[in-house]
Amino acid sequence: MLQESLLADLLTEQPAAVRLQNLVNTLRRHFNCGAVVLLKLDNEVLQPVAIQGLVREALGRRFVLAQHPRLSALLASRSPVRFEHDSALPDPYDGLLAEQPGNALPVHDCMGISLYLENKCWGVLTLDALQPGTFTDNSVLELQKFSLFVEAAVRIGQLEQNVRALRQGQQRAMPKAGGAESNDSEIIGQSKAIEGVLKELRVVAGADLPVLLLGETGVGKELFARELHLLSQRNNMPLIYVNCAALPEALAESELFGHVKGAFSGATSDRSGRFEAAHGGTLFLDEVGELPLSIQAKLLRVLQNGEIQRLGSDKYRKVDVRLIAATNRNLRQQVSNETFRADLYHRLSVYPLPIPPLRERDDDVSILAGHFLELNRARLGLRALRLSPEAELAIQQYQWPGNVRELEHVISRAAIKLLSHGVEKTDIATIEPDMLDLDVQLPLSVTTDTNNNASADLPEQNISMKEAVNYTQRKMIEAALKRHNNSWSQAAKDLQLDASNLHKMAGRLGMKS
Repeated sequence: MLQESLLADLLTEQPAAVRLQNLVNTLRRHFNCGAVVLLKLDNEVLQPVAIQGLVREALGRRFVLAQHPRLSALLASRSPVRFEHDSALPDPYDGLLAEQPGNALPVHDCMGISLYLENKCWGVLTLDALQPGTFTDNSVLELQKFSLFVEAAVRIGQLEQNVRALRQGQQRAMPKAGGAESNDSEIIGQSKAIEGVLKELRVVAGADLPVLLLGETGVGKELFARELHLLSQRNNMPLIYVNCAALPEALAESELFGHVKGAFSGATSDRSGRFEAAHGGTLFLDEVGELPLSIQAKLLRVLQNGEIQRLGSDKYRKVDVRLIAATNRNLRQQVSNETFRADLYHRLSVYPLPIPPLRERDDDVSILAGHFLELNRARLGLRALRLSPEAELAIQQYQWPGNVRELEHVISRAAIKLLSHGVEKTDIATIEPDMLDLDVQLPLSVTTDTNNNASADLPEQNISMKEAVNYTQRKMIEAALKRHNNSWSQAAKDLQLDASNLHKMAGRLGMKS
């Protein structure tokens, strides 16, 4: 029965991501376990590609092999590996299973297998359960057999991607630069807003045109500049970063264009500038709206003629540079105010690309939070670090005026608070809402919003806090739907929730088929 279902997934025409998600869903049902996760290997780091049974933030986690001995053991073996329930090796998903009752619980049963394509390791498939004894010797044999279907699905997805690239006249997809640096500069998120930006990036990357990245402080414009460079024909040449806001006017010309010996006091030798350093590659001018007018005129000449003149020299030098600029300012307004040159603005904004703020990225906030949770878990040497359901609700409710940068700082600060409050490093550390210090009011709290009967009619028997919160959430959603004639969009507004988050919450609570 399972083989027929897996084979049907392989033969059905569907997006690769959907095919892989269907496979992990099918495997979870068959093995009747808590979670199934498919992870791809990239430079000693495993990235979740499809998950079923874990909290959503797990999609944003990146598992460094050196920090996770179970995952390393799976990759070291070509055969399935099962870990005993009393194994001393911590599970990477401790506290992350979605259906765990009450307090965070460790995984008690785990098995997995490495996946290979063309005799090269592609990643791993893991299965986890809270109940000891979920997996038997027969389960291990079945996993070995069914892993072939997963490998075939991954291969089909790769072939489909190559065919699409050929049809569009593109080169093969660019691999990420190696090592931890590439993971630090990864753009994380699955919202339509981010997918739209990345689609535009892929199109404009090969055009070699100037690109102007627009967006609020903290949205990660530098990450998008890096991605643009990686996807371009210049990816094997340098990407040079310049923070225009940190350039003193007296030094800006020398920093950008270089100088010759004796050009000014202290110029004891010739020195090349950032444009020459970026020759053949890409120059990223961050906060370009901060450049003084005198430097803007010189920058315009470079864009027009591809020539720079070192300070103190009468000679021009040819440079071949692709320019990416970024700003959180309204450059059109600055042009009107005559604090930014109109001709330079038009040269820089050949292709303007707005980066959406975090509040417009649906539930990317949970995925990004997972990424920062894993970084802080490793940084602080914790066994596990997670958000409580109430803390996750708080980060979804908050508007994040400081965007992704603010989210990163909030998670880092809360993790340090946990340690200062006496949490042991061997515990499954859980961040509660009060540790986040966010100015939000949780409409689904057990202790608030009595007008919506949030705390009324709780079951009389002893229940855990998690069960009480789930019960309250269901009651409040039911009441909001009743007030708005079963309109989910109106109910979401009433409850101060994003509509997509409300649908996901209702699904988790068993309120939707």
